[in-house]
Amino acid sequence: MGKRFQGLSLRANNEQVKTHSMAAIGEMVGTAMFLFITNAPLDSQTIMMIATAFGLSLLVTAWMFYRITGGLFNPAITLALWLNGVLTTSRAFFLLIAQLLGGIIASALVLGLTPTGTFGIDIVNTTISDQVTQAQGALLEFLGTSVLVFAVLMLAVEKHRATYLAPVGIGLTLFVLHVFLVPWTGCSLNPARSLGPAAVAGKFPANHWIYWIAPLAGGIMSMIYHQILKALKYNSAVMDQDSDHEVSGLRPVHMRVFKFLRGDKDWEAQAPSERHGRKRYM
Repeated sequence: MGKRFQGLSLRANNEQVKTHSMAAIGEMVGTAMFLFITNAPLDSQTIMMIATAFGLSLLVTAWMFYRITGGLFNPAITLALWLNGVLTTSRAFFLLIAQLLGGIIASALVLGLTPTGTFGIDIVNTTISDQVTQAQGALLEFLGTSVLVFAVLMLAVEKHRATYLAPVGIGLTLFVLHVFLVPWTGCSLNPARSLGPAAVAGKFPANHWIYWIAPLAGGIMSMIYHQILKALKYNSAVMDQDSDHEVSGLRPVHMRVFKFLRGDKDWEAQAPSERHGRKRYM
């Protein structure tokens, strides 16, 4: 009997290693693909081109790997999902290592495949602008990552009818954040994104620590806010946003005003055809 249970335990452990390895490899390849596209040096380093490259790259790669690994590609997101109870400790660890390796692989590919060589890596190395202080840069990265991670939590982690479109919303979120943050911080929002170019070029800026502390703290902040919203049952605060039925069963406003002026106590009551099976929101 003991040998039988031992065999089952080994089989279960082997299965876990297999699934974790598959997810880690997928996450490493996905992160490398995502950052390879965005780290490639552009002819014109305009904010809009950078933002478009990052937004569309994340949209495409996250959609491709969504059913394999979840398409995280970011240690800050991995940390938030682990704290949220979405990922186990072992899975989070495997994904974290894979993402960091993916960032380095992406930068190495850029260095080896683009004619600009090391220069191409240097220009995508994230650093704080001279126009902002380190404190301002850290806060910008913190807030930007908070927005990105919150988008992931609400669009991908919270299941709804449009969950399959989560990569679109998350990619657009990253696009908007790049438009705003690129001039000031380079818009990392991702430790793997900053580690890759710095490690391959062998040049770690003095403020490199910001691109680790701020994104991870931003991910934790979004996780806390998300948990508060769930504790308060946020989905009961609005009418049926994810319903196939008409959102409101209330009468049109002119009818409510007329009934109010007439002195009816139920001036804001739902229309007769909507009273049954509908939730009323005050």
